Amino acid sequence: MNTERKRGGRIPKLNPKSHHVMLRFDDDEWMKFLVMYEQTDVKAVFAKARIFGEPFKVLCEDKTLVEYYTKLSSFHSQYRMIGNNYNQVVKELRCHFSEKKAMALLYKLENCTRELVSLTREIVELTRKFEERWSQR
Repeated sequence: MNTERKRGGRIPKLNPKSHHVMLRFDDDEWMKFLVMYEQTDVKAVFAKARIFGEPFKVLCEDKTLVEYYTKLSSFHSQYRMIGNNYNQVVKELRCHFSEKKAMALLYKLENCTRELVSLTREIVELTRKFEERWSQR
């Protein structure tokens, strides 16, 4: 039987951090500090790097850009579905309705398609503006 007694708990650190520092800021300094502090994920490393003058980079990810391109991708899949449905509707109109009734329904479908095309043009224009604004990165 092993005579050494095992201690519980976590393994002690080689270089424990045991000193605590307190800083006081005025309102302007505090706001500047909070802005820089919120832009980083590793808070303690940020503070140490600022104090000791080490270079520290903050990488910001713009979530609106990712969301915008996600929405564009979903629009693309919806347009494919609309095209598929359009073909099915025209085929069913041709098979099941008289020529006069089919032409009236196709006229309504054509008006909806015009609205869709104008909406698509607006989306393309917004995308161009968005890319001009954010392509400088």
